[in-house]
Amino acid sequence: MFDLQAFLQGALQFLLAFGVAGLLALAFKFLYQMVTPYEERRLIREGNAAAAIVLGGALVGFTLPVASALTQAGSLAEFVAWALLAGVIQILTFLIVRRLAVSDVGSRIERGEVSTAIYLAAISICVGLINAASMTE
Repeated sequence: MFDLQAFLQGALQFLLAFGVAGLLALAFKFLYQMVTPYEERRLIREGNAAAAIVLGGALVGFTLPVASALTQAGSLAEFVAWALLAGVIQILTFLIVRRLAVSDVGSRIERGEVSTAIYLAAISICVGLINAASMTE
């Protein structure tokens, strides 16, 4: 038998978690775009696939541990703390890779270098997977 009250309570929890996760993803996207040396919004509107690939990889790399945190956290506050840590790790990773491996990332992405974009996206996704797997109690 369908328990409407249990469903509504679960649906409310789902909507809260989904909403908070969505807001965190938007905040991460905004902060990530602030630290990149190029304007993703403009480049993507102009059809620059490299900018879209890098930003997409960073978002996937962030949301993987966010999804893990949703399953591991015992409270909303704990979930937000894990998500914030995941965002910091992603942004630090970009800054470190930019400093050590791809110092001219801005000009490469602005020129539409897809190979650089794939490399950066792959790093973001790999870091996100490791980050997600590390979130155990």
